[in-house]
Amino acid sequence: MDNTLKVCRLTDGKGFDVDITNVGARIMRLRVDGVDVVQGFERPEDYLPEAHLSDFGAVVGRYANRICGGRVVIDGEVVQLPQNNGPNCLHGGPRGWQYAVYQIVEEDGRHVVMTMHSPDGDNGFPGNVDVRVRYTLADDRALHIDYRAVSDKPTVINMTNHSYFNLDGTTGCTVCPSAEGHTLRIDADRYMPVDENMIPLRDAASVGGSPFDFREAKPIGRDIECGHPQLVIGSGYDQNFVLNHPGLDVPSAVLQGQRSGIVMELYTTAPGLQLYTGNFLDGVAGRGGTQYPRRSAVCLEAQQYPDSPNRSWPESTGRLRPGEVFESTTIFKFKKSR
Repeated sequence: MDNTLKVCRLTDGKGFDVDITNVGARIMRLRVDGVDVVQGFERPEDYLPEAHLSDFGAVVGRYANRICGGRVVIDGEVVQLPQNNGPNCLHGGPRGWQYAVYQIVEEDGRHVVMTMHSPDGDNGFPGNVDVRVRYTLADDRALHIDYRAVSDKPTVINMTNHSYFNLDGTTGCTVCPSAEGHTLRIDADRYMPVDENMIPLRDAASVGGSPFDFREAKPIGRDIECGHPQLVIGSGYDQNFVLNHPGLDVPSAVLQGQRSGIVMELYTTAPGLQLYTGNFLDGVAGRGGTQYPRRSAVCLEAQQYPDSPNRSWPESTGRLRPGEVFESTTIFKFKKSR
């Protein structure tokens, strides 16, 4: 196995390019006409756990988001997972897939394919799981991410990309600007309220009449300090939205920078979208020494619902059995509004 840390550059030769490292299959840089719109570090080794504990740009797993109590029942057997987020298991545990070194099996300047083997018992999760992540740069300034996983035992699975976006640019400044002025639209009539441990309550709630109504585009910061109990729990937005139309035909979310005019459309086959507004960024120094303060980025994590293996949501079980294939696609598409 080759554990060499590498960076692959995908480019359309027309001002749209992406740097991807095999450490966590992460997006390191994503430039739109010279504007780098994702937060991150300078070198692949900066993403190793001994350097920084971060999710910047990573493919997180084995189970993205939270599992209540770090506990699941699989075929009648209780499986106890690491509890690295209060009582919960978050993003696969303290050494999740964001720190795995992937193998690069294809690369040609417009796409890269990376694979990774997660052994049985990895962070407590059962099953030998083989993972494949494909990044493709399309002609229409769209970055496609295709996820695939298979297992030899019943297990749980939830893969997503955890990029921190600021469409006004993340470099060339001492402090990354706030993302609260970005406008956001989410195609979702319902969201999942959470308890004090950030675990979804039993039923999804209507976004109508609440700060979680993004059905019409609005600035992210407009309601973020309104005192709504859900926003107090998460110190900002950190909730899952139940998407109305999962698929690749219409965008599930549209994010626009406040000053740059850069627009990002998100398309996904996943049933849910976690909105996280960088509430716990604490000024860590990223590329070029730029500091990333609280709410200087927006994460739009297309995924299965949080804690799905412990629920009875038919559209999102979060489970994977031998002979089955987990597959999911997310597209980030960029354009200018002016």
